[in-house]
Amino acid sequence: MNMKLVQGIAIGLLSVTALTFLLFGYLEVAVLFMTLLFVLTNSFRYRHMKAQGMHREAKWMLGMSVVFGLLFFVVLGTILL
Repeated sequence: MNMKLVQGIAIGLLSVTALTFLLFGYLEVAVLFMTLLFVLTNSFRYRHMKAQGMHREAKWMLGMSVVFGLLFFVVLGTILL
């Protein structure tokens, strides 16, 4: 299967899931899925920028992906506690 297709499907599913939880009023869970969405989109941007030779921008996207990855676990911890 094409990798870009898998990435597009994952982003689409996460977007719809976050929007669904947002509309039903489960804001904490919506934020959880949004942070996961940001992790995926920034990591995909990192790979794309690195392949194009934009190393400084790729490094920035990797940093943002790591930050949102850590925030994902912070939000998950606040939901579970």
